This record gives sequence, structure tokens and C-alpha cells, in this order.
Amino acid sequence: MGMSAAGTASLAEPQPQPQPQSGSAGPALDAARLRVAVLRLSRRLRKHDLAGLTPSQLSTLSYVGQSGPVRLGDLAAAERIAPSTLTRVVNVLEDRGYLRRQPAPDDARAFLVTVTDSGMDVLEQIRAEGTRMLADILRTLPADQLAALEAALPSLEWLAGSG
Repeated sequence: MGMSAAGTASLAEPQPQPQPQSGSAGPALDAARLRVAVLRLSRRLRKHDLAGLTPSQLSTLSYVGQSGPVRLGDLAAAERIAPSTLTRVVNVLEDRGYLRRQPAPDDARAFLVTVTDSGMDVLEQIRAEGTRMLADILRTLPADQLAALEAALPSLEWLAGSG
């Protein structure tokens, strides 16, 4: 996933990478330093305006935006929050016009949540702003460090998808 001249990242899904072999020869990686660096970078990228959304609201909106219509119970499980907490989050997002709740066609007791066009617009705005911020940060790196990050992308993508 490379950066274009305009500084936007490709939105293509990362390809699955082979699982690293345990005990393989190579330099030892300081896992603690990597963890701290990833957390600090993540925190730095979250410091931009999230369209007035809390991290929980953004996470819920993002999940529905990626997954499509989802039952409230499945959404609570995916977000790892209590159904009552999810109901409050969904209520806020629905009031803002970002989500729509509809009865499930196959179960009158269940509801499906879908993202609205307005919700998709907000998600795209937040993603674009985050990508711009990261592109600005990347421009401060020397060419050799940028090349090292480009070479590390497949491994980072694999690690991000392995949890």
C-alpha cells in the first residue's frame, strides 16, 4: 500500500502474508519499542477532529460501514461492549443521521443497523484527514527511512490483521 504523490494511501485490502516462522534466523526486534511506537503514532493520528465522535462511536460507525447491515447483538459482540452501551452509542449515531436501525426481515424481535450516506461521508472525511496527517508526518522522514517503512508494510499489515 504505497503513498501517491498526492499523499493518499491505497484503499485496497492488504494481501494475506505468510505467517512468520518461529525460530527463524534474523535480527531480534525490540517488541516493546515497536509497541510504544505504534501506540504513540496511533494516538498522534487520533488527535484530529473525529467529527465530534467519541472513539466508541467512531469504532461502531466504522464497523457498520465496513460490514454492512448488522444485527445489534452481533455488533455488540464485535465491538466487545455491553448491549445496553451499544444501544446508547447507536442512539447517538442514529440521532446524528449516521446510522439507520430497521427491523430484521427474518426476526421481528431483532434490529439491523446500516450506515447512511451521511455516515459514509463522515467516515470518508475522517479517513482522508487521517491519511493527510500521516502523509505530512511521512514527508519529514529521510528517503532511507521511508524505504524501510515501505519494505515493512507487508509485515505490519499481516500483524494488524492477525489479532
